[in-house]
Amino acid sequence: MVRRIAKHLVRKGMFVESLECPNAEFSGRRFLIQSDETVRAILATSAAYALVNPQKSTVDIDLATGIAPAAQAAEERRRTLETVAQTTRSLRNSFDAARTGQLEIDALSPVADEISDRIDAAPDVFLKVTRLKTKDEGTYVHSLAVSALMMRLARMLGHDESAVRELGVAGLLHDVGKLMIPNAVLNKSGRLDSEERRLVRGHPELGYRLLKEQANVSDLVLDICRYHHEALDGSGYPLGLKADKLSPEIRLATVCDVFEALTSTRPYKRPWTTRDALNWMFDRGQLFDKKLVIRLGSIFA
Repeated sequence: MVRRIAKHLVRKGMFVESLECPNAEFSGRRFLIQSDETVRAILATSAAYALVNPQKSTVDIDLATGIAPAAQAAEERRRTLETVAQTTRSLRNSFDAARTGQLEIDALSPVADEISDRIDAAPDVFLKVTRLKTKDEGTYVHSLAVSALMMRLARMLGHDESAVRELGVAGLLHDVGKLMIPNAVLNKSGRLDSEERRLVRGHPELGYRLLKEQANVSDLVLDICRYHHEALDGSGYPLGLKADKLSPEIRLATVCDVFEALTSTRPYKRPWTTRDALNWMFDRGQLFDKKLVIRLGSIFA
């Protein structure tokens, strides 16, 4: 688990995943502190905290900082709850802007960075915090969680940081089409009738059309919004595309989206355990990329 420590506690030999300050101020991510000059540069930033990876550090983090693991866990949960609440508000504002054709796509990059830092710091804590959603915030928190999972998985697969961030933005916007679905349908606790199912299954195409009207939305973001419910065997929707038409990025988005949905509380179901969700998806290789399911599972190993 990545540790969040006060910046004044950083030492040579610590592996820093990121600093909690704007990238424009300190762009370094995922590096080993090898000099006093780097320590001084970190101390000069506006960041209050650094995310440090104990496994990649060459010094003992607990001995170097004196922070008890239990206190660290409590702080991670508090910080994650705070970040999810703040980024949910930001995403809600972005969805509202999209509805009126005024989405500022660049404004979503800082949101992606914040939730990326949270899932990097404590994947299990992040998943637990985002599993429980109120009816009003369900779509927004789901989108945050999917975005974070997509970035974490993409980074594990070796994508560069610009690609990771673009995938994060795509995850944030993948369900924007649900803006057009009545809440009474989205939050229905019983079985949907045929017309309600038709409405829900239309959200990828609705979201795609909505984003198509915005400025500066990339083809990748559009494709993930439109195709994240497609399946390898062609049984998905809206177009019934088969594996040869589904890019690695779309497959990644699909795996993260379904996993998050299965492990979340919904009006019509209880949450599945991480293990049950991963096993169910792995056993359906005709629908999901098995290699990606395995790599997704390693996040929580």
